Amino acid sequence: MSTAEQQPSNAERLWTDPQCPLARAVDLVGDRWVLLILRDVFTGVRRYTQLHRSLGIARNILTVRLQTLVNSGILTVQPATDGTKYQEYVLTDRGEDLFTAMVALRQWGEKHAFAAGEQHSRLLETSSGRALPPLYVLSASGMAITSTHTHVEQPVPIPTGR
Repeated sequence: MSTAEQQPSNAERLWTDPQCPLARAVDLVGDRWVLLILRDVFTGVRRYTQLHRSLGIARNILTVRLQTLVNSGILTVQPATDGTKYQEYVLTDRGEDLFTAMVALRQWGEKHAFAAGEQHSRLLETSSGRALPPLYVLSASGMAITSTHTHVEQPVPIPTGR
């Protein structure tokens, strides 16, 4: 059975809050191990043994989380690039789309999870060697906006015909 056949459709999946995009995203990638696996894959860790060594995660948990990421279309499995018998976990386009969210979480952690002057890893732009600038949400006109400038519009319920 292919990965596509194993994936439940959005209609079949049990979502925490079916009409909330954030809740659906958290249902897919909100587990701490999933986020740390994605962190490592974004930095070039691709093989099961490398992920296991890097994370110190139990093998059964790693296996389940990797399968979840593959089944969700966030990672794909492909033969190792060096021609060995190993397989590698690689981000799909859908997985690459998580980069901005991962950077936002990282920047939040840098700001709020470390004491002033406490050492931590840094995410640098490869071409310049500089730290990434802080992320901001911009309005359609290019102005930085905060939660006080937004609201959530709920979908209109579809009549069930009962």
